[in-house]
Amino acid sequence: MVLQTKITKLFNIKHPIIQGGMHYVGYAGLAAAVANAGGLGLITALTQPTPEALALEIDKAKSLIKPSAQGKLGVNLTILPMFAEVDYSAYKDVIISSGLKAVETAGRPPTDFVKAFQDNGIKVIHKCVTTRHAKSAERMGVDAISLDGFECAGHPGEEDIGNFVLQAQGGRELTVPFVCSGGVGTGKQLASVLMLGASGVNMGTRFMATKEAPIHEGIKKALVETGAGGTTLVMRSVRNTERVFKNDTAMKVRELETEFPGDFSKIHEYVKGENYRKSFQETGDVNSSIWSCGEVMSLIDDCPSCEDLIEGMVKEAEEALKEGPGFIVSKL
Repeated sequence: MVLQTKITKLFNIKHPIIQGGMHYVGYAGLAAAVANAGGLGLITALTQPTPEALALEIDKAKSLIKPSAQGKLGVNLTILPMFAEVDYSAYKDVIISSGLKAVETAGRPPTDFVKAFQDNGIKVIHKCVTTRHAKSAERMGVDAISLDGFECAGHPGEEDIGNFVLQAQGGRELTVPFVCSGGVGTGKQLASVLMLGASGVNMGTRFMATKEAPIHEGIKKALVETGAGGTTLVMRSVRNTERVFKNDTAMKVRELETEFPGDFSKIHEYVKGENYRKSFQETGDVNSSIWSCGEVMSLIDDCPSCEDLIEGMVKEAEEALKEGPGFIVSKL
């Protein structure tokens, strides 16, 4: 049996599971492993230093796809207003030239890019943290929405809406298919969000704790061993809130934000992406940088292959959904 949803049909994938875009994680190997396992695997565009490097990474991912793969490859393109020097149009052109048929957009509304992608047969799923933003994206013409709840790693926005409410809002208010993003790592969660109206899930942190994730074993070990309460929020004072691993560096940043609210210059050296990259790719030191992870960490207790993770989640979801009719009984 398989779970067929609007998302599996839209992206022509076997399972309604998307590996979200992740800085210094979404490389060819992980994206291909997810696609080979029947999901939608995404290469993170801005992790690549240039559009030309992105083209090479896409080619590498294509070379890793098995003939038996029942999933697909796509690209995450996060459009950040503060990174004005980035040639987003050039990254867009690489994605179009690649022949891939899926793109996840995030950050600034992708108004200028949606039509260009769709004119080239590319389906667009846009990440939003409220249904208000999602409905705006619908009006832009996106094909699907990733609704990102407050539990998520990275940037949950400033309105702090948890997924139990956010996904129910999506089921009421959205007309295009949507997936639940943030805090998801089990099959029962997948089953529950399908009941709320979502057509699948988007996972980041859970895919970090897999064999194919290209990050240091020290980081994976922390994801497996750290329980509830292992994340915290930084950069709230500059309205760019990020959920990160609760470590010495994160607590120092919180102290500085309290002392110098709104002064990004006081925390800049601590939150630089290069620190993040070194932790993930070189040292595995969980305390030396600010690095994103979500509250789902409390549900992670192993580091399986992407195939075992996806197959296990889908099986658990199917079993949970089969139990559903048992709760309905005739009146006594």
